[in-house]
Amino acid sequence: MYPLKLQAVYKEKIWGGQALKEKFAKEIPNTSIGESWELMDDGQRSSRIINGELAGKELSEIIEKEASNILGSLVSRKDYPRFPLLIKFLDAKDRLSVQVHPDDEYAAKYEGGELGKTELWYIIEAQEGAKLICGLDSEVTKEEFKTAVEQGSLEEYLIELEVEAGDVVFIPAGTVHSIKEGILVAEIQQNSDLTYRIHDWERVDNDGQARELHLESALEAINFGQNWAGKVEGLTIEGEGFVRNILVACSSFIVESIELEDIYCGSTLETSFEVLLLLEGRGEIAYSLGKVEIEAGETVLLPAQMGDYQLRGDCKVLRSYLKDLEQLEVELKDKGYTVLELNKIAGYFQK
Repeated sequence: MYPLKLQAVYKEKIWGGQALKEKFAKEIPNTSIGESWELMDDGQRSSRIINGELAGKELSEIIEKEASNILGSLVSRKDYPRFPLLIKFLDAKDRLSVQVHPDDEYAAKYEGGELGKTELWYIIEAQEGAKLICGLDSEVTKEEFKTAVEQGSLEEYLIELEVEAGDVVFIPAGTVHSIKEGILVAEIQQNSDLTYRIHDWERVDNDGQARELHLESALEAINFGQNWAGKVEGLTIEGEGFVRNILVACSSFIVESIELEDIYCGSTLETSFEVLLLLEGRGEIAYSLGKVEIEAGETVLLPAQMGDYQLRGDCKVLRSYLKDLEQLEVELKDKGYTVLELNKIAGYFQK
């Protein structure tokens, strides 16, 4: 078990661009690339390992043979027949559709047992004045919303949020959302690609065709009346040589950012894998049998059985993993953090 570097899969989108080449020197096609799937396992295709003795093998193949060693004790194959997370970069040169993702219950019932889709956005770059759509006027009803979509007056009910680099936004399943033009995003999400388009800005594809909308499904999936929380503040933990910020802790994932100047010591503890997505700088992951160098734009999977490691360098990383939420809460309270401080973490602690 060693740090597994993964090969990205690029997706052409009507709203995409070339920012991934400009920011991370990724060798993308000279087309409108909207998404880079950094870690994927969709049941037909999964990420390919590009380093060490497992180089050339697909992640799904390794998990099939070594499920508990890779995934950890918190991830049962019964509950997660595929890897639990899908991790992407999104390049919104143009705006995305207004859309919503279903929750687990709705997806299981109406989408053949699929997972729902809760996600987190970390804003890597944003042009001045760039905005997201995240949430609805809490007073709008399902009937009013449907009428507004049909009459072309939807935007009066949408909540817009101006963002800049470093901002974090949590998108629970059932939240109406969109990314507007001029934003580069890192996205951590449940392993699901279920998307119900509500509005696509009247645009057409290269063949002059409008993309399919899914209004009826969207109306059932939207969590009307929810209280939208805005940008994530997170719980900041300062250490010697690093600053760690716990951003989201929900049943689907925990995500932290780590700003490193020297060394951060971590461990997979056999309960869960960890995924490190390097946003800035260079570094290395040192573990019991050696080290693996990493640079901005790369994604590394740390298998659950790998154990202790050191992250070294001058860099910024998104760290994603699973953990029992009650245990996490107890650990943080034992370290002296108050309920008020825990409420800075999006997801579980705000319910």
